[in-house]
Amino acid sequence: MNEIKPSRRPLIYYYGLMACILMVFNFLAMPWLAKRQIIQVDYGTFMEMTEKREIGRVEVQSNQILFTDKEDTKIYKTGLMNDPDLIYRLKESGAVFSSEIVEQASPLLGFLLSWIFPILIFVGLGQIMSRKLMNKAAGSNSMMFGMGKSNAKVYVKSSEGIKFTDVAGEDEAKENLAEIVDYLHTPDKYREIGASMPKGILLVGPPGTGKTMLAKAVAGEANVPFFSMSGSEFVEMFVGMGASKVRDLFKQAKEKAPCIVFIDEIDAIGKKRDGHVGGNDEREQTLNQLLTEMDGFEGNNGVIILAATNRPESLDPALTRPGRFDRRVPVELPDLKGREEILKVHAKKIRVADVVDFGQIARMASGASGAELANIVNEAALRAVRGGRKFVTQSDLEESIEVVIAGYQKKHAILTDKEKWTVAYHEIGHALVAAKQSHSAPVQKITIIPRTSGALGYTMQVEEGNHYLMTKEEIENKIATYTGGRAAEEVVFQTISTGASNDIEQATKLARAMITRYGMCQDFDMVALETVSNQYLGGDSSLACSPKTQAEIDLRVVELVKTQHDKALEILKENREKLDKLAKHLYEKETITGEEFMEILEEA
Repeated sequence: MNEIKPSRRPLIYYYGLMACILMVFNFLAMPWLAKRQIIQVDYGTFMEMTEKREIGRVEVQSNQILFTDKEDTKIYKTGLMNDPDLIYRLKESGAVFSSEIVEQASPLLGFLLSWIFPILIFVGLGQIMSRKLMNKAAGSNSMMFGMGKSNAKVYVKSSEGIKFTDVAGEDEAKENLAEIVDYLHTPDKYREIGASMPKGILLVGPPGTGKTMLAKAVAGEANVPFFSMSGSEFVEMFVGMGASKVRDLFKQAKEKAPCIVFIDEIDAIGKKRDGHVGGNDEREQTLNQLLTEMDGFEGNNGVIILAATNRPESLDPALTRPGRFDRRVPVELPDLKGREEILKVHAKKIRVADVVDFGQIARMASGASGAELANIVNEAALRAVRGGRKFVTQSDLEESIEVVIAGYQKKHAILTDKEKWTVAYHEIGHALVAAKQSHSAPVQKITIIPRTSGALGYTMQVEEGNHYLMTKEEIENKIATYTGGRAAEEVVFQTISTGASNDIEQATKLARAMITRYGMCQDFDMVALETVSNQYLGGDSSLACSPKTQAEIDLRVVELVKTQHDKALEILKENREKLDKLAKHLYEKETITGEEFMEILEEA
């Protein structure tokens, strides 16, 4: 095991903190000392303060007069003069005669209280802290204030009772992890043939897909202790503490083997080392210690390391090489069948009507993660309670999807008559352009009820099944559908509004991706002009081409969107009568289903 040299940084931080506290202490002590300092004034000033009624307490001594101000914050003194009317004037001014006014405190006492005493305290504490840090660096078992302890959460023998049956929609991931469970149950058959389990298994995927739950399910199925810790919990302000926590975590794991160690959000400590001087020493020391610990035990000792991350591309290559995290298990967004299974699992916890079609709900919730689906079911249950129903209905679940997508209905948002007509034509424009093109998803619902997300209305399209690939024609049709709302406003009102801002953003994004990422432009052919990072966290993209090429890309994007916009205008002009009829129907009802839309569209 590598020995970590003690760092001087904690002592530097400590003495800096000591100096700051010393100044604060001195600042707080000075008013107390200043209160006892006596200010010498002449007799004229004393008389003037008496006339102005500014004297609080007064003590007439044999050779001087001591007095305070009204607030009793300062002490003054003046010489005693032959003044027969002095006592009378003092009484008139409201002064209080005091038997004793404490004179000035000793300067030595003030110096001791404001400087020497605090320094002695902090020097003593500094010595204690220094010894503690040295003991820790030397490998002492007594960890200062518990900062070197891992504080890992331990679920012994699956106290939460999570099994693979509780995790739906991730069949491929469960199959990958089932082998680990089998090894922990029957390790002998693997040892006989000479096989050993991977030292580490990395779960990668978008947020909310169930990576942590899968790790707990492995421990639950194997019926072994489960150590859980987040990557950010290893990071401390004192250098070396994170590495100490890693050592403590693996020490506990070896004592309780066979067991599972789970590190969530491992990218917090496992980011690539850039090699720059003055980098994050604490994080790098923690990573180095983790690498050392993973090399320090055999694959057949019964300790399985699981880790989860949303950013696998940011991890250090030394962490993901064979011998460390040998196996990568993708935990992707669920497909149609997976979404239906997840909905049914969460629906077991609530009372649901018998006629609910979970397949339809799963189609409407395309692209939702497991966490979002759980939220949809819970929102439906809350809506049923608000409606005074004993069971969750189909409409509750459908409305909860809309809540997750577009927010709650703004019941008190009142549109003007003109705005309502504009939104109605806008949404029908989207739906009509989609319906008149092939390769477009069927319309499920159209509404012009404002939502808390800011949307004044929306058109919901639902795919019939799983859709993994999109052809060039499908993307072009999708762009035309996005431009359909603005096109309807142009056809009907001969003007445009701000309601198409999100449509413009989505259409431009698709058009640019066709050219830079999908190779769907003859001028650039199959050349990648854009790189994508953080694929599980929004997919940030950046162009990887010359400024001249970027300008050409911009021209192609504008040309592509304009072509599809013109196509949408042509479709709506050809179907103007249907456009007016459908918009009038939507204006009156505010919300219509896809079936209603198609019935009116197909009428002779």
